[in-house]
Amino acid sequence: MTGNALSGDAHGGMERHSYDVVVVGAGGAGLRAAIAAHDAGARTAIVCKSLLGKAHTVMAEGGIAAAMGNRWPEDNWEVHFRDTMRGGKMLNNWRMAQLHAQEAPERVQELEDWGALFDRTEDGLISQRDFGGHKYARLAHVGDRTGLEMIRTLQQRAVALGIDVFMECTVTDLFKEDGKIAGAFAYWRESGRFIVFDAPSVILATGGIGKSFKVTSNSWEYTGDGHALAMRAGASLINMEFVQFHPTGMVWPPSVKGLLVTESVRGDGGILKNSEGKRFMFDYIPEFFRSETADTVEEADAWYDDKKNNRRPPELLPRDEVARAINAEIKAGRGTPHGGVYLDIASRRSPEFIRKRLPSMYHQFKELADVDITAEPMEIGPTCHYVMGGVEVDADTQESAVTGLYAVGECSGGMHGSNRLGGNSLGDLLVFGKRAGEHASSYAAPLGPRPQVDEADVKAAQQSALAPFEVEGGENPYTIQSDLQQSMNDLVGIIRTRTELEESLREIEAFKVRAQTMVVEGHRQYNPGWHLALDLRNMLIVSECIARAALAREESRGGHTRDDFPGPDAEWGTKNLVVTLNAEGTGVDLHEKPLPEMPDELKGYFA
Repeated sequence: MTGNALSGDAHGGMERHSYDVVVVGAGGAGLRAAIAAHDAGARTAIVCKSLLGKAHTVMAEGGIAAAMGNRWPEDNWEVHFRDTMRGGKMLNNWRMAQLHAQEAPERVQELEDWGALFDRTEDGLISQRDFGGHKYARLAHVGDRTGLEMIRTLQQRAVALGIDVFMECTVTDLFKEDGKIAGAFAYWRESGRFIVFDAPSVILATGGIGKSFKVTSNSWEYTGDGHALAMRAGASLINMEFVQFHPTGMVWPPSVKGLLVTESVRGDGGILKNSEGKRFMFDYIPEFFRSETADTVEEADAWYDDKKNNRRPPELLPRDEVARAINAEIKAGRGTPHGGVYLDIASRRSPEFIRKRLPSMYHQFKELADVDITAEPMEIGPTCHYVMGGVEVDADTQESAVTGLYAVGECSGGMHGSNRLGGNSLGDLLVFGKRAGEHASSYAAPLGPRPQVDEADVKAAQQSALAPFEVEGGENPYTIQSDLQQSMNDLVGIIRTRTELEESLREIEAFKVRAQTMVVEGHRQYNPGWHLALDLRNMLIVSECIARAALAREESRGGHTRDDFPGPDAEWGTKNLVVTLNAEGTGVDLHEKPLPEMPDELKGYFA
């Protein structure tokens, strides 16, 4: 069934539902987890904040990274594992990176078995394209709309299996008994009516935190809900200082500001130029990647034309390197009139090639902005896109420190280390979505007496949700959100310093005080101000996690760049930062944690 405001049994004026597994979020990770849980025999429900199918997975246009060897027979999981670890600057959870590299090809094949229509090679195999940070062309793709095809396929399968879906329904609290998950508390966004889900297993698949920043590719749903829910339940977050600013978000015209330009544009020949017309990425090749990156325009162009010498163009360095280079050019005064740089594929490829390989990019910008990417360059710049940090989970099961609570996709942490390679997100969703669903189901199945939801906790969750209606003469939540976004953009953005980070933490504390007197007008039906007031609690927690971890890590690595500590530090390369909610529940505690020890046979790949 698809849930609506009238479904379910009333329980004291409140809906109540019982399941084995409740999945919060309906992107690629949530759908794959729900399918796995259902297939393992669990009574499963999906609860999603927006409409089914409206997921950020759709934005992953380039493809699914999987070492299938269809383009380069030399490719294998070991090379993909090494690329992932190097892209994350060795801070990744090695076991997660290993499982992902080993299992992604099978998950791609599974998608095709379920009806996904991939582009093909001349031999009829699934086509694979080049992407930044990957040694070989390994992204299985569907034009430049791979994420959309993934969601279509998974959604169709979930609906066909009869998995219950509660759309436009937001989870605000998790319930526990004796330290174990007992259920979740939610409300219908349309009616404001509350729901209690009794379930011993909850899988968080809520995505990222981008709406804490002013300039972001993320939609309104990305307010760090899963991160905050997990923390309030007693779980920890890891790697929260690492925020990926995608190098190529549109900066002009205003109608498409922040909209992503897929990495496929660079993978298919696009180059970056500054306002002087110079192809500047050759000036920013780190020593770490020097041996495999082209040093001259001629070398790079030869690679695009025949791909026989595997010296890649510098435009295909990992995203953190490209974003920093673009930022440096803009700061040096060589940016475009609207504060970006130029991404040019029009002078490199024929209009027919572009329309065939990048159909969504072509139509999207033509219709929304009257920009013809076959005839003119795009004005682009870094935009907040993805958070590498998330709930700390067990690599094999995706379970958090709280029994019965799992996290997958962007709201889980560890897999990507300090920087995610393009294409690794979709493989991550599939590999760990399946694992989380299976383990959540196997945990729930043999339980005798299940953890019970305490009615006092239900009452407390209800009062907490309604608190903004009780305030008189307070502040509008939209004003606080706008000020928070500006503060995070200015002080915790792509380049950071101690002074600015300390200032950001002071400002976040001030926002918390202001948030205590947020006022919401009207009633619970169709009330976006109320919805934002509840989301803002999560945004403030997560923003503090990012700023506090960024202040503690005194080096530059991956998605974290400190102007006052411009290079990587070997000592910092041996540990992760972990954050938890403090005892009062009002702020964040932070501690260091050594990296898990990698087995010797895997260390050999980095000799």
